[in-house]
Amino acid sequence: MSTMSTITSTTKSAPAGTWSADPVHSNVSFEIAYAGVNTFRGSFRDFTATLVDGKLEGSAKVASIEIKDEQLNGHLQTPDFFDAERFPEITFKADGLDGGELTIKGVTLPVQLTGSISEPNVDPFGRERVGVKLETTIDRNAFGIVWNAPNQGGGNYLGDDVKLIAELAFVKQEA
Repeated sequence: MSTMSTITSTTKSAPAGTWSADPVHSNVSFEIAYAGVNTFRGSFRDFTATLVDGKLEGSAKVASIEIKDEQLNGHLQTPDFFDAERFPEITFKADGLDGGELTIKGVTLPVQLTGSISEPNVDPFGRERVGVKLETTIDRNAFGIVWNAPNQGGGNYLGDDVKLIAELAFVKQEA
């Protein structure tokens, strides 16, 4: 399986300056096929992202994964999945908004992005803001996340492809 999505980018150019993600109005999440019948979703509570003159950097703390089952959350922290003790963060770096490098469990691979960026706007407090939505699909096995179990109806419980979604509200930082 490919480690890189082939979705065509629809992004516009990022604005100049230094921008920081507003975590209250932003979301970083994932989706994966589960049991052959639905999509399992989760997100990260603790993440950062900066956009500096078109260069994007971000990270998410593995221990901050939010899902609806505390026992499963614990399993996601183990070496079967993210191995949070040895690899506490997932990181992303890009020179633009159409692709970059994603690091999970110490494995760094290129990813292509699709998404959009809003026109800058000013909030009620006088801060300039811009919204960025980015998506990519990765093969989790390429990053060493290989745990699975057979589904009694055939196939495996977990899909191989994981959709990653970042919906980021950036606030321009003062010079």
